[in-house]
Amino acid sequence: MLRPGGLKLTNRMLQAADIPGKRVVEFAPGLGKTAKIIIDAPVESYTGVDKDPDAAQRVQNIVADSGGRVVQADAQDTGLESQSAQVVVGEAMLTMQSEKNKEKIVSEAYRILEPGGCYAIHELGLTPNDIDMQLADELRKRLAQVIRANARPLTENEWRKVLENAGFIIEWVGFEPMASLSPRRNLADEGLKGVLRILGNVLRDRELRARILEMRATFKHYRKNLTGIAITARKPSK
Repeated sequence: MLRPGGLKLTNRMLQAADIPGKRVVEFAPGLGKTAKIIIDAPVESYTGVDKDPDAAQRVQNIVADSGGRVVQADAQDTGLESQSAQVVVGEAMLTMQSEKNKEKIVSEAYRILEPGGCYAIHELGLTPNDIDMQLADELRKRLAQVIRANARPLTENEWRKVLENAGFIIEWVGFEPMASLSPRRNLADEGLKGVLRILGNVLRDRELRARILEMRATFKHYRKNLTGIAITARKPSK
């Protein structure tokens, strides 16, 4: 899933996390676009964690000149030293996890953060907080069908609870409209060159084109109940 709240929310989140000069770990960096923003901050060190070998190599190529590294591992069990990071970043990956796996990943972020460290997430949210549960279940099922993955977005209160249950203290919450796949958002996030590349891929692949149109229609249908949400949470100093 692309950034739910777009590049604007990513930048707001990273600003709230105060990443310059920090030891930063990013879970599931994927295409490496946020990794590039992080290393340009600049930061003391960058470590990416991605279980996909192709993604790990792609991001390694992006961060290598800045002394960054990427380890091929699962975010639930990174293999990184305890209390070795000052900031942990994750985008659009907890949304795709079950409740149990969300808890495991958040607990791993807590483990590798030093006391006083910051966990920053950018995910897909449900709105309002008191959304009808039947509508929420319907929305999640539909998203899972069109994305072809287990998509379980949460309300703001539910995201807060996931983090607080692991011991984090919520510091900042930000929102931006959910507009993934909208031409205007893609142009703002990817630039003209990036949009043209995406369009080329879509035009060449009939199945991909049909899937993207279905996803876009779903996002539009439920737009009043979907939002991009970012949260920064602090591991207690003591």
